[in-house]
Amino acid sequence: MNEHLNDIKHNRIDKVLRLKDIADKLHIHPRHLSNTVKSVTGKSPCYFFENKLIEITKLLLEDNEYSITKIAQKLDYDPSNFTKFFKNYTGQTPTQYRKSLHGKN
Repeated sequence: MNEHLNDIKHNRIDKVLRLKDIADKLHIHPRHLSNTVKSVTGKSPCYFFENKLIEITKLLLEDNEYSITKIAQKLDYDPSNFTKFFKNYTGQTPTQYRKSLHGKN
């Protein structure tokens, strides 16, 4: 998963894999993958994936190379849903986060 998200970050691929895609690559049912990860770690696969996604989003926001809309698209999100997703995890919108990095509150 880390390699996949790093590939997204560095433009080596342009589509985020979903749980079903990962399960397909492993030749198992998505529910089996989800149940196995949860039984071993106590957390759903989405928990790990979304936390890594937030980490990469923060790095992309630090860079200023990409607009927030472009970052959302890069991570396969609709821009408005992406803002809600980011705010839910961080308590700030992507714009607020970016401004806080540059001391512009």
